[in-house]
Amino acid sequence: IKLLLIGDSGVGKSCCLLRFSEDSFTPSFITTIGIDFKIRTIELDGKRVKLQIWDTAGQERFRTITTAYYRGAMGILLVYDVTDERSFNNIRTWFANVEQHATEGVNKILIGNKCDWEEKRAVSKEQGQALADELGIPFLEVSAKANINIEEAFFSLANDIKKRIIDTSGKEASGGSSGVNVSDNSGSGSGGKCC
Repeated sequence: IKLLLIGDSGVGKSCCLLRFSEDSFTPSFITTIGIDFKIRTIELDGKRVKLQIWDTAGQERFRTITTAYYRGAMGILLVYDVTDERSFNNIRTWFANVEQHATEGVNKILIGNKCDWEEKRAVSKEQGQALADELGIPFLEVSAKANINIEEAFFSLANDIKKRIIDTSGKEASGGSSGVNVSDNSGSGSGGKCC
């Protein structure tokens, strides 16, 4: 299952991915150049499911590159930083981007990262929930640093995808999985960052 993390630069997409894939956290900020991905196999209802999670660059100048990576993605995590109101306001733009480029019916979840940073909070949980309701998608506040709700975010998205695939015709399901296998050969690319 191909998943995609999108959102502004600096909201903690790479940290969320690192926490989920390797259960680690690095406080130093490294900008993702273009794209990076990690693979983690999880168990869903007794079945082993391989998640291929792509981490996209949040910077404006990379936005055109990343649109190609929406193709074949079955789930998308829209991430903002609860201490950065601008990143929250930009979620609508990211959502429109997803609607434009991603496969129709792709599962989405809104993620408010850095929820452990209460004293710097600029976006309330209620605001996050209201936006998620408006967009018609699930919502979770997480902290990659404090390891809050990271597992839940990825597992709930994977579960929603599984339900959708079972609910839709087998034809669509097989079409979706072939999109995942195409890039599986580059598994070695799951190494670290380049800088």
